Amino acid sequence: MKITRVRAYAPPNLNILFNQSNMVITVETDAGVTGIGEGGSKDTIEQCAGRLIGKDPQFIEKLWQDMYRSFFYPPGREKIDALGGLDLALWDLKGKVLGQPVHALLGGLARNYCECYITGGVGGGPSNKERAQAAIAAGYRAFRLDAASVKNGGTTFNARERIHQVRRDCEEVREGVGKDGDWLIDFHQRFDFADALRGCKLLEDLEPFLVEDPVRAEAFIEDIPKLRRQTTVPLAAGEEWGQRWDFNKLVENHDLDYVRATLPNVGGITEMRKIAAICETHFVGIVPHFTGPIAEAALVHVLGTFPGPVLFEYNYQSQKIPYLPLYADFKDGKLWPNERPGLGVELDLKPLKMVAEVTQPITDRILYYRPDGSITNW
Repeated sequence: MKITRVRAYAPPNLNILFNQSNMVITVETDAGVTGIGEGGSKDTIEQCAGRLIGKDPQFIEKLWQDMYRSFFYPPGREKIDALGGLDLALWDLKGKVLGQPVHALLGGLARNYCECYITGGVGGGPSNKERAQAAIAAGYRAFRLDAASVKNGGTTFNARERIHQVRRDCEEVREGVGKDGDWLIDFHQRFDFADALRGCKLLEDLEPFLVEDPVRAEAFIEDIPKLRRQTTVPLAAGEEWGQRWDFNKLVENHDLDYVRATLPNVGGITEMRKIAAICETHFVGIVPHFTGPIAEAALVHVLGTFPGPVLFEYNYQSQKIPYLPLYADFKDGKLWPNERPGLGVELDLKPLKMVAEVTQPITDRILYYRPDGSITNW
C-alpha cells in the first residue's frame, strides 16, 4: 500500500489560530482507504505531506521521523501542529486497514470513559456559583473559569486588582461545586511571578483541582519550579508548548501536577504516547487542551489507554458539526470510547473547501540512516 495523495480542507468555521486549527486533512492510498486528520495550515501541511507521497503508511514512527527531520531546522510549533494532523490521519488509516479502533492498536482501554470539565458552564444562571452548579449537575467532573477577564469589552488589566477578583470568583465557584466538588482556574499567563504567587496562595484554602498556566510560557522553566516550592495548589501548564523535550524537566522534577499536552499540537498520537510515558513514570496527570473535534475524538483513543489521571477540556457538548456526521461520543458530561475503526470519525466533504492537494513527493532532501536503517540526523 502506498500514499498517493494528501488533501487539506477548510471547514466553514475555520479557526485561524494554528494551535486550535480545525483544518481537515485526508491521506489517501492506492488501496482506496483514506485516513482523516486535523490541524496545521496550508503551507505547513504541504511541506510535511510531500514527504509522505509514495510511502507505505504502516510505518508511522518512521514517517514521523522523516517529516520531522527532513527540512534541516527542527520544526517549530506551527509545523509540529501540521505534522500532528497528518499523524492523526495515519493512525486513522491504520485502524481502518486493520478494522480496529485506534485504542485497540495502542494496547486497549485503561478506563471506561474520559471525565470532562467545561469552561463557562451549561447555563444555570448569571453567577459563577450557578454556572458551576449546572456543570456538575450535567455530569461534568469539574467546572473551569478564567482569571477575572475584564468585562464589557475592556482591555485594561490591572493584575494586582484582578487577583482580588479572582479570589471572589473562586469563592463563588467553590460554593457552586460543593465541598467535595472539583473546579479549576486558568490564569492564562496573565501574571508575572509575584502576582501569580499571590494568586496561588490566595486560592490554597479553596482547594482547586489545578491552576493552569500561572506564568508566561517563556518563563515556565524558571518560574514554575519556584511556584511549586512556594504554593500547595496543583499546577498545570503546556497548552502552548510542543513536545516531550519541552515538558521533560518539569515533569521529571515533579514541578507540574498535570501537563496540558494535546493533539495535534504535540505532533500527533505518535508523540503523545511518549509524553504519556514520561508522565506515567513521574505520576503526572494529563489534562489536554481543547482544539478541534477530530483531534478531540483522537484524544479519547490515545488517553483512553493511559493509566494515569486524565481530565478533558470539552466545550462542544452534543453540538452537531456539519462536516462530521460522527466524531466524539459525548454524553452526561463524559467522552465515551467506541469501537468504530480508526478514529471513529465520519467525514462529509460537501461543506468543506479544498485548499491544498499534494500528489508529488518531495525528494530533494537528504536524510542519513544508521546501518540498521533507522533515521539519524543529516
